[in-house]
Amino acid sequence: MKAVGIKKSLPIDHSDSFTEFNTEDPTPADSDLLVRIKAVSVNPVDFKVRQNAAKDKELEQPKILGWDAAGTVERVGNKVTKFKQGDEVFYAGEIDRPGCNAEFQLVNENIVGHKPKNLSFEEAAALPLTALTAWECIFERLKIEENSGENQDILVIGGAGGVGSIGIQLLKKLTKFNVIATASRNETEEWCRNMGADVIVNHKNLEEEMKSKGYENVDYILNFSDTELHWDAMAELIKPQGDICSIVETKDPVDLNKLKNKSVAFHWELMFTRAKFQTPDMHKQHEILERISKLLEEETIESTLNKTFSGLKPETFKEVHSLQESGKSIGKNVISF
Repeated sequence: MKAVGIKKSLPIDHSDSFTEFNTEDPTPADSDLLVRIKAVSVNPVDFKVRQNAAKDKELEQPKILGWDAAGTVERVGNKVTKFKQGDEVFYAGEIDRPGCNAEFQLVNENIVGHKPKNLSFEEAAALPLTALTAWECIFERLKIEENSGENQDILVIGGAGGVGSIGIQLLKKLTKFNVIATASRNETEEWCRNMGADVIVNHKNLEEEMKSKGYENVDYILNFSDTELHWDAMAELIKPQGDICSIVETKDPVDLNKLKNKSVAFHWELMFTRAKFQTPDMHKQHEILERISKLLEEETIESTLNKTFSGLKPETFKEVHSLQESGKSIGKNVISF
C-alpha cells in the first residue's frame, strides 16, 4: 500500500518533513478491521507527534501519522462482531499503532463507529477524535447529565478549534447550559456563534472580558486551548466546588494549590486512554461514535469540516500541518484520498 510518513522530526518547511513510501498491506486479526481510507483529518496531535517522535534519530521505517479517518471495511478479523466487509466507518484510531495517512489501516472494532449515512467521507473524517474528546470531557470527566445545566454557565476556552466546535454543539443540543466560548478574531467569533455559543469573549484578556460581560465566575470550564496560559484565569473564574477539564498538556508545572480553597476538581482528558491501556470499557468509544452518528443523521449536530485538501502525498500533509501549526485553523481540515 501507499503511505505518507516521517523518518525524522523536522520543521514542516523542511523538504523531507514527510516522505511517501510503499509498504505491505496489513492483515486483520482478532477484533481488527482492515479499512480502506477515503478521507482523513489533521489534529494538533498529528504535528506534535511529528515534532517529537524522532527528534534524535532517523527511523528505519517511516512512521505513519494520522488519527481521524473515514473509509470502508475491506476485511475483518475472526473475532469481529460489530462490522462486516463493505461497511462505511469513521474512527480516531490508536496512538500506539500505525496511523491513517495511508491507503489501508488496521483498527480495533471497539473504537469504530458506522459513518453517518447523510455525510460524505470528508465530512465524517472531520469528527471522530474531536467528538470523542468533547463527549468524554462533558459527559464522563465533568459528569454532566443530558438535559441538565439550566441556569448554569460553562466556559469553553478555544471555541473555534476542532474540539471546541463540536463541544459547543453537544452542549447546546444535549444540555441546557449557557455556553460562553472564547475567540479572538472576527471569523472565529462568527464560527463559534454558528456552532451555537450564547456568548463570545476574547481569551487574550479572559478575566476582564468575562467580567465585562457580567460573569464573575462559572460552574464549569472546558479548556481546549492552552492549560498553562489560562491557568490563573481558570482558577479565578471557576466557582467554588466547580470543575475544570483540560485536554492540553503543560510544559511546566502549574500551581494546583490555586484550586484548593475553592475545592475545585481538575480533570485531564485524553481520547487515546481507553485504547492505549486496553481498558475494560474500551467499547464505549464505539457506543459514543454510534450516538454521534445518529445525532448527525438526525441533523441535531453538523460536521465541523471547514477546509478540504486532496491527495495522499507529502505536499498535501505539509500544507495542512503548516496550517495547523499556525494556530489560525478554524474547525477541521480534511484530506481526501
